[in-house]
Amino acid sequence: MPLIRDEFKLDYAQSGWLVSAFTLAYGLSQLPAGWAADKIGARLLITIGISGVAIAGLMVGLSPSYTIMVIPLIAMGILGGGYHPSASPLVSKAVESKNRGRALGLHQIGGTASNFVAPLIAVPVAVLFGSWRWSFISLAIIIFVFGVIFFLLLGRRQNGNSGNGKPAETRTANESAEIRISRLIPFIILGIVVQIATFSSISFVPLFAVDKLNTSEAVGASLIALAQVAGLWAGPVGGYLSDRIGKIPVMLSVALAAGPLVYLMSLVSLGWSISIVLLALGICQYVAMPVSEAYIISHSPESNRSTILGFYYFASRGGPGLLMPAMGWLSDKYGFITSFGVVGVATLAIVFICSLFLWRNRE
Repeated sequence: MPLIRDEFKLDYAQSGWLVSAFTLAYGLSQLPAGWAADKIGARLLITIGISGVAIAGLMVGLSPSYTIMVIPLIAMGILGGGYHPSASPLVSKAVESKNRGRALGLHQIGGTASNFVAPLIAVPVAVLFGSWRWSFISLAIIIFVFGVIFFLLLGRRQNGNSGNGKPAETRTANESAEIRISRLIPFIILGIVVQIATFSSISFVPLFAVDKLNTSEAVGASLIALAQVAGLWAGPVGGYLSDRIGKIPVMLSVALAAGPLVYLMSLVSLGWSISIVLLALGICQYVAMPVSEAYIISHSPESNRSTILGFYYFASRGGPGLLMPAMGWLSDKYGFITSFGVVGVATLAIVFICSLFLWRNRE
């Protein structure tokens, strides 16, 4: 982000819109993707979500201007939107319901590992070749090839595993999903709010570190990895705990911590304080993901499961696209302290209201 900002001479609001171009399109595409997963098959949507995103990433690297770059970023969001509504139900069907949170947490490691590794690869590549463009181009080529290979592997597994997959399908179909709207809606809101607040705040860290903490662009960009490394273990641990002590207690714990942690971002300095806060934000973000998915799958009918998941992904992945320009405007006008403070207080207020509903209708 700092390197792109410098080349195109962007302010904070414009920088926020770059991320929003992807996240808004990504969120909106989750709604039809949930329906499409049941109609055209998960294998094709998952492949498009990998190789299609890679092609769009290549176009981002070749973009000559800020305005033109927005187009492939939107395309990247649309193409990537089919992955989660397709993959999460497949994962849940492969295991017993008592292990669903842990399984979804383990599945999350793949995406988390990419979020952790990508900045560590992209920054050296950009420095080596003297341009941020080569980070997009080089990674896009590798990921496109992987998507094609994965498509072939999924086809081979489907053709050779029909017998082994039947018990899991039958078990899932026979599970009774207790539908309680009074619990499901506030729980979904909690998951959405945590994702929006943590993702948006973490995305502004490179600019905050470069402009306010006076570090280099390379260090500022690499700081994101501190938040992402939490997902390598926080997702599986959070999923395991939710299977053992309940999904509501685990979700409430990370949700109530998210708002104060976002506010603390405005008070950190370069060193141990920013490292601790970023790691804690990453824990909140990556614990909330599998716990939300597991709760929705367990409390929604199988016939509408992908649709409900699509709505959750639509809001949680697309929501940052609305918040980030607002954070950029607040940062331009009043500074980062006000921006992080407003988001932190608003997050805590929403979480507190949802907590009251969940406590009143607790299991």
